[in-house]
Amino acid sequence: MGNNEKTLWQVVKGYFNALPDKEAEAKTIEQISSGVTFHGANLWVLVFAIFIASLGLNVNSTAVIIGAMLISPLMGPIVGMGLGIGISDLALLKRSIKNYLVATGISVLTATLYFLITPLTEAQSELLARTSPTLYDVLIALCGGAAGILALSTRGSGNVIPGVAIATALMPPLCTAGYGLAMGEPSFFFGAFYLFFINTVFITLATFVGVRMLRFKQKQFIDAARMVTVKRYIIGIVVLTMLPAAYITVQIIRQSVLENNSNRFVRNELAFKGTHIISQNFDTKRKTLNIVAVGKIISKEEIAKAEKMLESYNLEDYKLHIIQGSQSDSLLLANQQHSYIVGNAQASQQKMIEQAAQLGEVEQQLNAYQQYATLTKEVRTELKAVCPSAKSISISRVIEAKTDTATSQEYVMAVVNCPRALSSPDRQRLQEWLKARTKSDSLRVIVTSF
Repeated sequence: MGNNEKTLWQVVKGYFNALPDKEAEAKTIEQISSGVTFHGANLWVLVFAIFIASLGLNVNSTAVIIGAMLISPLMGPIVGMGLGIGISDLALLKRSIKNYLVATGISVLTATLYFLITPLTEAQSELLARTSPTLYDVLIALCGGAAGILALSTRGSGNVIPGVAIATALMPPLCTAGYGLAMGEPSFFFGAFYLFFINTVFITLATFVGVRMLRFKQKQFIDAARMVTVKRYIIGIVVLTMLPAAYITVQIIRQSVLENNSNRFVRNELAFKGTHIISQNFDTKRKTLNIVAVGKIISKEEIAKAEKMLESYNLEDYKLHIIQGSQSDSLLLANQQHSYIVGNAQASQQKMIEQAAQLGEVEQQLNAYQQYATLTKEVRTELKAVCPSAKSISISRVIEAKTDTATSQEYVMAVVNCPRALSSPDRQRLQEWLKARTKSDSLRVIVTSF
């Protein structure tokens, strides 16, 4: 029995043992160390990735944000910090922290610059999602960091790194922090930066634990006491980072449980024929569950009976307050009045737009009429030089409708009165001059002699 159990344990251990796939330590350390420093092309890639992520957040495009996370080199110094602590390499740790601070500063500055110049200033859902970190973000960062160091330290796991970059989502929080600075929204800045700090701390922690579990060789560290102090600081930072996230998570879970219990209570205890529950909400300060009901009135006895059942749904701290009858009718009437006012306002606005369009058309037609009236007065004095025998001229826009078809034609017509007939050259000269003065290719000239 014992042998069978031992064999089974060995089989299970063999499946999960990552040490046989371990890459040469020197190669892994060199690979991680080379990705720590930000300068030249690496820095430009970071700047472009921040711009892409900011664009994605601005237009609410998940695909664009994912693309930015894939090309971002921001994981380098964070993994470098975890490796530096794990192998007691203080020089690598210092270099990683320095480059991490540089990369963070440039990223926030780039995002701030983008959101200062973009015309789109409304906070989209992708931006809002980065302002309230929870304990779940801690777990994501831990799992992502663990997968990352395992992929970097073993052979044939190269396709894991892009997934880690997407899962841990380092870029969007920095861009959201930049948005907060650009828009003067401190809640956006601090919420997003806290999420970024959570990712940093727990990816570093996961890398540190992974390096130790993979049994990386410790660097001969002269000042051992100093390294112990560094590790104590790391533990303190980890604990302090978790506390706010844990508090936020507890509040979210409590609210979710409260809403779920409320829904079950309403569904089971207030489901009366002819009565409809149109809204429900909690007043946490007054400890009241407010219900708005329409239709058949719920009797006092039924309300009292339902109130006694609150304890069964873990709502014993709350009092039941049901708004119904004339009260609920007043609420409905208020909603209907609001809808009516909004509808009328929209209809009035549409009518104003239509009237403005009609006025625009009338104004355009009036301008065209005035244009040719003014032109007629101007060419009247010039006409004698072109056609000395001319007595009068009239210029206007004409719409000609044909009686045999449904088509119509619009053109400019000039009527010139001459006592005697014009020769062909004189008529041609008059035609060309009027065409030039009216600037119309559709000009028609009519010469009369009455």
